[in-house]
Amino acid sequence: MELGDQFLFFVLVGLIAQLIDGALGMAFGLVSSSVLLSMGVPPAAVSASVHTAEVFTTGASGVSHLVMRNVDTRLFLRLALPGMAGGVIGAYVLTQLPGDAIRPFIYAYLLILSVVILLRAAGRLMPKREVRRVPVLGFFAGLLDASGGGGWGPVATSTLLARGGTARTTIGTVNAAEFLVTVSISVTFFLTMGLQHLDVILGLLVGGMIAAPLAALFVKHVRERWVLLAVGTLVLLISLYQIGRSLLG
Repeated sequence: MELGDQFLFFVLVGLIAQLIDGALGMAFGLVSSSVLLSMGVPPAAVSASVHTAEVFTTGASGVSHLVMRNVDTRLFLRLALPGMAGGVIGAYVLTQLPGDAIRPFIYAYLLILSVVILLRAAGRLMPKREVRRVPVLGFFAGLLDASGGGGWGPVATSTLLARGGTARTTIGTVNAAEFLVTVSISVTFFLTMGLQHLDVILGLLVGGMIAAPLAALFVKHVRERWVLLAVGTLVLLISLYQIGRSLLG
């Protein structure tokens, strides 16, 4: 693949990944990381590249959700600050040792959450209520995001929705908080590894910034039941795929 074609390819990856992420509260890191890993890029470099691009895409996404009034300020602070701490620790750990051992357990957890979310979409489970222990959730979501290149959205969004969070504000707030988490992770990677794969970073961020306002508009106007159905299905497919890949080795 020539340099110009490769750049456009990463723009397309960033565009598709951010449309999904901004609309459903997850998948930018998962989609982007999967593509880069399949191209043979080392895991630490993948996570560093994706998070550097996400500084810009999550910033654009956060502003877009804020303009659309999709952000819950109190939930934002309870998620973002612990998430930053977890992200810094996760980024440092990833540069020191492999983080594959815990991933099957995380995806088993997400598999259970996907079923809960789908039951909510079907109207068969739990009234809406305030989610407790959000700082703990933020910390572990940030930790897993840095070490896996895509754990923030699936863990934070899925857990909040499964516990009764409103789809529009949950997705908007998780996307907005992700900006601060991503900045902390990216700075840690920059200090430990430097800046690498600029063509990848630029392509992902250009595509992601184009998609961010469109995704925020989607969340504001689509019925919550359909958003829950889409999130539950996406998490179910992601978790089954990752568990299957882990089992097959």
